[in-house]
Amino acid sequence: MITLEQFSAMIPRNKNPEEWYDAATVLFEEYEINTDLRVAGFMAQCAHESADFTRLEENLNYSEKALNSVFGRYFGKGKRNAKDYARNPKEIANYVYQDEFRSKRGALGNTEPGDGWRFRGRGIKQLTGRNNYTAFAKSIGITAEEAAEYVATPKGAIESACWFWKTNKLERYADNDDNLGLTKKINGGTIGLEDRDKRYKDAKAILAGKCKTGSSSGKKKTTSSSRTLRKGMKGDDVAAMQKALGIGADGDFGFGTLTAVKKWQKLNGLVADGIVGPATQAKMFG
Repeated sequence: MITLEQFSAMIPRNKNPEEWYDAATVLFEEYEINTDLRVAGFMAQCAHESADFTRLEENLNYSEKALNSVFGRYFGKGKRNAKDYARNPKEIANYVYQDEFRSKRGALGNTEPGDGWRFRGRGIKQLTGRNNYTAFAKSIGITAEEAAEYVATPKGAIESACWFWKTNKLERYADNDDNLGLTKKINGGTIGLEDRDKRYKDAKAILAGKCKTGSSSGKKKTTSSSRTLRKGMKGDDVAAMQKALGIGADGDFGFGTLTAVKKWQKLNGLVADGIVGPATQAKMFG
């Protein structure tokens, strides 16, 4: 669906697109983000939300003036003093994101002490609140607390955004080439629409081959395999990969090979998921 060069071009400020690409190619297939319009819509919106996948955690380091402006319903005359919370992200989150202080009680599900900070915005879609973390966690078989840590990783950041996409049926907007509809559903309004539109237009051009792309290093990387390798696969390309790892090259991707792949990925700064996709191959054979 998308090459590493195309993916990199859509998040130009990201200095490590390879580790994101390995995770994205697997998850896009799993969550059916599998057409040019769907990929373009997803990438444009998420790249805008996360500054090219570089901002994975909500910045709550607000000044007194910013708190009064952004969270006016919580601070000001007759309410709490913003000065007491300024530049204290944890205290801010545990106040403005705690259900007992919000007008829509129960909307976020933050009922336990510390939930506001524990379930603050994370990932490339800024998943927020115990309710959302719990729903996402349930879909992949982990706890909400485990999800809070997972979403702060490249793979978790992408998967949480894919989950949001699928849960809210955003493909219906993408399939109709409706970036405005996507923006309203994701943002709740049209903040940042100009940048979202530009990114969307550029992403479609990149996927259509109408826009020049290149890897972040400026040099095209090559791999020894044309398919993504996973546990259970067999073949000469598996043997070549095993040889590159320095293990027995029997061409059978078993548990021992999986362990070796994960160890190698971790040592080389990649997502240690045991999947030998284009980014892993690029670093292994390039």
